[in-house]
Amino acid sequence: MFTGIIETLSKVEKIEKEGTNVHFTFSSSITSELKVDQSVAHNGVCLTVVSISGNNYVVTAIDETLKRTNLGELKVSDVVNLERCMPANGRFDGHIVQGHVDTTATCAKITDINGSWEFIFKHEKSSKNITVEKGSITINGVSLTVVDSRDTTFSVHIIPYTFENTNFKTLKVGDKINLEFDIVGKYVAKLLKK
Repeated sequence: MFTGIIETLSKVEKIEKEGTNVHFTFSSSITSELKVDQSVAHNGVCLTVVSISGNNYVVTAIDETLKRTNLGELKVSDVVNLERCMPANGRFDGHIVQGHVDTTATCAKITDINGSWEFIFKHEKSSKNITVEKGSITINGVSLTVVDSRDTTFSVHIIPYTFENTNFKTLKVGDKINLEFDIVGKYVAKLLKK
């Protein structure tokens, strides 16, 4: 389980294909604290550390993960948001994040609002893709609050700290991002369907 509070950024050092799998080699400021078999969220995608060497570590993404997320579009030198799973005795600063991306969305608009930024994202219409104003949403692993909610779009506002310490500062209109909708909202929607 994760909270959506990003610890640091991680840089893609190498990408290797093996069948339908892709092995990503990343470097980060917390590599020395990682362990093999540990779950780490990369842009909100829970992946297992399979090896560590110096400042680099390797995770493997299967075909299903590559199809459902933006990881398949990563290139060497790209930067991703990084969060280790929450310790059992840790604070719950964000919201419940599973690291299981529901879908991707496209950045539709970015507006500098004099001290913070408004990002508008567009996603496919689906009874599973539910946002609620003032509800939680996870974008590339970042726990955020929805400002405006529509059937296929929603907006969030990003404070300077989040902008500077996540890969929001590299996002451009047209970029694909990973979305994990609020787990409570997903369960409520499923119950109401029954």
